[in-house]
Amino acid sequence: MIRVASLFALALLTACQGGKADRERDASNVSAARTPALLPVVIRTDGGGAHRFDVEVARTPQEQDKGLMFRKAIAADGGMLFPMDPPRTASFWMKDTLVPLDMLFIHTDGTIAFVKAQAQPYAREPISAGVPVAAVLELRGGRAAELGIGEGDKVSWGGCAVPTDKVATDLNFCPAPAR
Repeated sequence: MIRVASLFALALLTACQGGKADRERDASNVSAARTPALLPVVIRTDGGGAHRFDVEVARTPQEQDKGLMFRKAIAADGGMLFPMDPPRTASFWMKDTLVPLDMLFIHTDGTIAFVKAQAQPYAREPISAGVPVAAVLELRGGRAAELGIGEGDKVSWGGCAVPTDKVATDLNFCPAPAR
């Protein structure tokens, strides 16, 4: 009888442990599914420097509406890219955005058309370059100034930004070299 009870207890313990491992694996898979794939973006400054960011991409209208709202922090080399296809005059605001952002409005030739530095959290005033753009890149507030990034600097992303890396994306932006 003791042997049967011991075997039953061992089977019960094994079943419970397997369930825990399954739950941990499932939680890990859910976490990975929620972690967005990052896209490399490189900005080449007029001074000859280059800086790489790895950013999230807001492709859909719903993702673009939400953007970086409710984020408590943005990584130093993180941010979000808002591709505009076709190019259009984009307008952004900071409603429900908790942290300051730098917004870089990017011409179709890859140059930065306008930088809104340190856009203030919760502000409802529209921010725009006033011209059609290929994309808008949002970075942690103050980061553009820290790196000397400004209007006229050149931006590329995807495989075009890091041609030596294997980047699995259909979102490549390769502006023509300056002549």
